[in-house]
Amino acid sequence: MTAGMGQKRMFGALAIAAVVFAGAAQPAAAADVQSKQWYLSAMQAEEMWKVSTGEGVKVAVIDTGVNASTPSLQGQVLKGTDATAAEGDEHDDYSGHGTTMAELIAGTGKGGGLKGLAPGAKIIPIRISDDKFQKKLSLSATEWADAIRAAADSDAKIISMSFGGEFGLDREREAVKYAESKGKLFFASVGNNAEKGNDEIYPASYPQVVGVASADKEGKVSKFSQNGDSVDIAAPGSDIPRWCDNSFQKYCDGIGGTSSATAIASASAALVWSANPDWTANQVLNVLFDTAGRDWEKGTLSRYLGHGLIRPAMNILKGKGDPGDPDISPLTEERTGGSPTPSPDQPAQSGKGSEADETVAAGDSKAQASGDDGAPLSLILGGIAGVAVLGGVVFALVRRRGAA
Repeated sequence: MTAGMGQKRMFGALAIAAVVFAGAAQPAAAADVQSKQWYLSAMQAEEMWKVSTGEGVKVAVIDTGVNASTPSLQGQVLKGTDATAAEGDEHDDYSGHGTTMAELIAGTGKGGGLKGLAPGAKIIPIRISDDKFQKKLSLSATEWADAIRAAADSDAKIISMSFGGEFGLDREREAVKYAESKGKLFFASVGNNAEKGNDEIYPASYPQVVGVASADKEGKVSKFSQNGDSVDIAAPGSDIPRWCDNSFQKYCDGIGGTSSATAIASASAALVWSANPDWTANQVLNVLFDTAGRDWEKGTLSRYLGHGLIRPAMNILKGKGDPGDPDISPLTEERTGGSPTPSPDQPAQSGKGSEADETVAAGDSKAQASGDDGAPLSLILGGIAGVAVLGGVVFALVRRRGAA
């Protein structure tokens, strides 16, 4: 699927080429698109839904628009904002990408459509332009920043942005900080060009944004998933179906990518937040980081998986995870009101990864652990005995990324 869509921005005569994350897609076999959502059983979605469906949580999806009339999204999509200068509005999806992301988050699965991981959540669509759409109109240099601010000013608790560009802009940076000040939890895709440059991608690389990488069915980092300091957490992203185009006639197979991983991470946060409605964004994120599947030291990051593979069931079904200080961001270690909080015991920050990689083999005895706190990388996404094991992740350790 098209993942972490790209953008080009025109500033006078200056054209900035952004990253387009794309994967080849082939028509999927008619019906059975839900059978291709392999991660739902691995994450123990059905069991989690008995406790939390994401009810009471709204997610702002900054994307190509969201078609509210697909069977899976009927009744799930609210009024949003169109940040483009094009005809139509936020409910006119010009590519199918945004609708796919919305279904992965909050789809009901009706009509055989995609099932969302948080079907009780609601979607607030915020439309922006991708590369192809830009050619039809004059793009405002402030479009993405305006979209982020609109999401920050909305009733959404969570912002999900499966888009990315190669350049950070001051207006966007300020918009991201504004979203944090409004108590939002912001997820963005780190990009799908690991084998073609692996450049830093924004907004995922802003310190206040949770950068999401992609993992495959075996728990390995997807080969296309970009790596580096921007990666904070990973979620399933390989081989996830999508709407083929804006005709909404059928789903196609595709890579899924960090776009889908971002939507699934956002849905995971919605489940945890719905089950713990009194928590702040910082506490929800602390728990997601604390319960992520990994076999490296807590508090350090893998440049490929960040804190590890997201496992909302560890909190939903087992009550695990330390929410920590409600006012301190686990991303920046700063008070979200803006005043830094001293953290003398934190390890030194670094922008480079270790040259030494480590591998956990799928058949290794480590990979048979129970999934409890401190267990090696069994990567049982749900953290419950009997769930499918995701093994064999190759990673390099880095210290936590520094605030930019």
